[in-house]
Amino acid sequence: MLFSKPDTLPTVDTALPGRAHAVRISNRHFVTGQPLHGDMPVEVQTAVFAMGCFWGAERLFWRQEGVYSTAVGYAGGITPNPTYEEVCSGRTGHTEVVIVFYRPGEISYARLLQLFWESHDPTQGMRQGNDRGTQYRSAIYTTSPEQLAQALASKQQFQLALDGSGYASITTEIKSLEAVYYAEDYHQQYLGKNPAGYCGLRGLGLSCALLS
Repeated sequence: MLFSKPDTLPTVDTALPGRAHAVRISNRHFVTGQPLHGDMPVEVQTAVFAMGCFWGAERLFWRQEGVYSTAVGYAGGITPNPTYEEVCSGRTGHTEVVIVFYRPGEISYARLLQLFWESHDPTQGMRQGNDRGTQYRSAIYTTSPEQLAQALASKQQFQLALDGSGYASITTEIKSLEAVYYAEDYHQQYLGKNPAGYCGLRGLGLSCALLS
């Protein structure tokens, strides 16, 4: 094991330094053939979610009608252009995220939020199921003021469902996206390339009503 694995987030002084250059990846989605980065069609918007291991989360979203493309990466932390091993060390502050490129005329942000809340356990802090560490924490990183308002409102609404079923309080981090760094090529569409691969995505069996 390269690093010990803390369960608290690093500070600017303790985070790994990272690097100036981004990892180089393919620009073709293994499943859909669409681009993973660069110029997107003008109507396409971006959403960013963290819900545990990003392999299963990405597959959840690429299967949705109205999602143009998806990719996985790292966000919410300090270290620029981290590697997977560095993120797993807990010393970057990043969590594993899925980047969702979607057409709002075909699938709403509210529907993406519904999928997010219903498909994992947002009460577990620095873990998701048996996956433990800061890189598995639940988060929503928004790309517009409208997304931020919707995300915060949806958290309040889903907390009501949790309260009614005896679950703990939501620990999901919700804030504006500052930066997102793409993960290495072998992580992109991992479950498309490895259909029998690990997927730890599990919801609580609760419904989150769509918000207008």
